[in-house]
Amino acid sequence: MKAVLREEPDGCSMKETSDPPLLPQVPILRLPRPPSPSGRGFDLSSPRALAHCPPKDHQKCRSFLRQLFLRSLLASAGLPVTFTLYQRVTVTATRFNACDMEGHNFQVSDLQTPIGVQKEALIRGPDIISYSFCV
Repeated sequence: MKAVLREEPDGCSMKETSDPPLLPQVPILRLPRPPSPSGRGFDLSSPRALAHCPPKDHQKCRSFLRQLFLRSLLASAGLPVTFTLYQRVTVTATRFNACDMEGHNFQVSDLQTPIGVQKEALIRGPDIISYSFCV
């Protein structure tokens, strides 16, 4: 930082002024050029693109299995359910009510646990090893 003495307009006094500090230099990030010479994007047939985009048959199969899973949950609403949790804990509920869209939370009624009975309960999906419905 430079300090400069400047004379005031009245001619009697001197005042010290300084230049503002310089900001640190920032490196510039250069992105790689796209593989296509026209610059319209990356090659969709590259191994990387194919790894991130499963084939249509695979997507169709996953969609079908997801529909079956959701229909089975819809059909099991109101049925008794038994959950097996970690540390060998088994809990039962007299009524399966609902689950969220991802299947991470299950809402049940009259949950019987080793501690007691909960009138309404929400069970976290990551805590569940398996669950079965009594038909």
